[in-house]
Order: sequence, then C-alpha cells, then structure tokens
Amino acid sequence: MTEPLTRQRISDAVDPLGWRLILGVAVTHVRVPTLAAAAEAAAVAISTDGVDGHLTVDLHADRLVLRVHTVDAGSVTEPDLELVARVTAALAARGLHTQPAVDDVAPQTFEIAIDAMDIPLVRPFWKAATGYVEQPDETDLPDGGLVDPLRRGPAIWFQQMDEPRTERNRIHLDVDVPPELARPRVDAALAAGGTLKSDAAAPAFWVLADAEGNEVCVCTWQGRD
Repeated sequence: MTEPLTRQRISDAVDPLGWRLILGVAVTHVRVPTLAAAAEAAAVAISTDGVDGHLTVDLHADRLVLRVHTVDAGSVTEPDLELVARVTAALAARGLHTQPAVDDVAPQTFEIAIDAMDIPLVRPFWKAATGYVEQPDETDLPDGGLVDPLRRGPAIWFQQMDEPRTERNRIHLDVDVPPELARPRVDAALAAGGTLKSDAAAPAFWVLADAEGNEVCVCTWQGRD
C-alpha cells in the first residue's frame, strides 16, 4: 500500500491543475455541451494509463465529473498526483479544461454524522438499511465509517457520546467544500437565517445551526494534517 500524502501536499499539486481535494478525493469538473460530448471526454480520461483502481467518472449533459484517489489506500497518493497530471494534459490536448466549478456548481461531498452511545450496536443497522460498505482505510473518515459503494451518496460516520443527549439533534450533516468556498458558504448560511455555533475548529470546520437548532458543519481539508 502506498503511503498517504499530507493534505497540503495534495492540494499544492492538484489545485493549479483545476482539481480540488474533497474528503480524501481529488475532484474536477470539465465543461461539455452535450451528454455525448461528456462520454467522449470520459473516454479520453479513461484511456490514460493507470486509471483502474484510481479514477471514477460521472457524466452529465453540461459537465464531466472526475474523481481520483487510490481505492485501496482510501486517500490520494503519489501515483494519483501523477494520474491527475496525465488526465489533465490529455483533456487539454483535446481543448477540454479541468476546473473546480462549472456555472457556480462546485465539487462538494456530504457526510452524515450519527451520535451514538453504542456504536457497534447501531452501526450494523445503518449499514444494512443504506446498503453501504465498510472502508477501513478511508483516512478522512473516522474509524467505522460507511460509504456508498458508488460514491454518489453521503458518507456516514458515528460520533461517540459519553451520555445521552437531549438538548440537540443527534444526526447532523457535514458539507465538505474546497477551502476557498468555505467562508462564502458559511456567510450564505448565516444570511439565510442560520447561527454560528462554533468556529473554534475553523478552517477544519464551522458548526452552524438553522433557526430550530438543527446543525450542519461546513468542512475543508485544512487544519487536519
């Protein structure tokens, strides 16, 4: 297994190429005019050497979404950085450009955090109900996290409680975004009626709540190495 890199090292390598590090995965969007064009662009990316076990693609009528990480390692590794560079160059040779966002729709990933007194007791229920799978080597998820096998749905992880909690909700969302979008996302949520519960861990995450106290964390990779 390849040794994981620091998040800063990954970001320094992929950001200039139009990719962003989101929850242990390098992600980029490629603008296309049609679904057929997205398929053609995907073929270019897939034809790059070394994609198996590293590259996944989503096709849309206006964009191609590419994600790169080493599945076995659960994170971006040195070969992934080399793959990102090769894929970016192959697409650029066809006049296609990798970029963090298309029409203000940027890469992001959702997590669902479930507070529990007895994690081994409740975790099998959530695994069975969601059809999710275990990924013990996911370096950006706490131990015991569950992921969508197709990586389309939000990751689920379990937060250990020391005593029952009654004053707030026991399930909250984490929204993982590129660092440059975190503060604007926080400000937008506050302007929409939210409150800031804590920024003590920023820029790793800000804790926000809606008008009824339901919480969400806006997260980035920063402050976690």
